[in-house]
Amino acid sequence: MKTSRSLLLAISIFFTLSSARATTVIPPTFDELVSQAELIFQGTVTDVKSQWTGEGAQRHIVSFVTFKVDEQIKGDAGVSYTLRMMGGTVGDDTMEVSDSPKFTRGDRDILFVENNGRQFIPLVGISHGRFHVKRDSESGEDLVVGDRGEAVGDLSKLGKEEAPAAAGPSTNAQPTAALRPAAFKAAIRAKLAAAPTR
Repeated sequence: MKTSRSLLLAISIFFTLSSARATTVIPPTFDELVSQAELIFQGTVTDVKSQWTGEGAQRHIVSFVTFKVDEQIKGDAGVSYTLRMMGGTVGDDTMEVSDSPKFTRGDRDILFVENNGRQFIPLVGISHGRFHVKRDSESGEDLVVGDRGEAVGDLSKLGKEEAPAAAGPSTNAQPTAALRPAAFKAAIRAKLAAAPTR
């Protein structure tokens, strides 16, 4: 019975996500992240819940990721904000969307949100619109890293570099090169202030 449910789920996912999987995500530049985002905030994940939704071939899993909003940067996310994302785990069934970020309770993130409730992953550039705030084990300072753990330093290079892991074993340079959250948020605010008003 479990095998047939998994097969049915796989077929359903294939048809539901075929267009999404066929799309190659072009990493956005820093300018595109800031300008395309409807909301930008720093928050802490307080809850992740997944459930089935839809009927028949359109039946799929969605996850609701709730954040305590620690700091507003663009727009008004309120004191608590919930992302609605396609994919997740309900019981023995897991549905994954390629390249989507995985959230767990306690994560601290800076998010660039667009089309929440209307887009299958409501972040600018899918995983590229999520930045972790991580404590560096050596310095004890908070640093900004991308969704895959790569250090975020030179913002002018966002969206212009391919596979930072291919750079080789330069892990010693990453912590010193990474921006602190305050500098990252200051750069976002400076970009917003410099944007032409309509």
